[in-house]
Amino acid sequence: MIDTADLRLWEIVEEAATKVTDDTGRFRKSDLEAELRDRLAAEDLDVHVRSAAVDKLAGSLARGFGERRSPKPRKRSSMFHPQGILKLGSGVWVWMEHATPTDLLEWGRLSTKNLARVAIAEADRQDYVAERLDMFRIHTGFAHLGDLERAVYGYTAGDGPFEELEAGRG
Repeated sequence: MIDTADLRLWEIVEEAATKVTDDTGRFRKSDLEAELRDRLAAEDLDVHVRSAAVDKLAGSLARGFGERRSPKPRKRSSMFHPQGILKLGSGVWVWMEHATPTDLLEWGRLSTKNLARVAIAEADRQDYVAERLDMFRIHTGFAHLGDLERAVYGYTAGDGPFEELEAGRG
């Protein structure tokens, strides 16, 4: 459940994204980040909204720290570093220096599980792309995906994956 502070933060993000979007519907992540920095620094945010922003920042920094310290597959002998981190699931991380055989087994199991999940998501994405490209070829009068989705697939407001977010439920 999204609380009012999260709703306000997402509203700020939506407004910032709209502001940095050009006439072709494109925007750069770096422009969005700059606009968000300006808005969060300048805006007179309620204490609970500022607190939610700090929580999100802390989570982002922690994720980034874990990603930077996660072993990268290269040569087998060079994956270890004492300050590397193995993510074991459920928010539990272990420094590589202190990892046990059980930790290694769990890390490997989670890696395989994540790879399978990514492969399934990628297959779904590629199926979607191929199907829509086929429809663009069949229906040559459409230049934008939004028009194609509405006319060919019957998309209407309330049908997509973001309605829960927009309604404050996701």
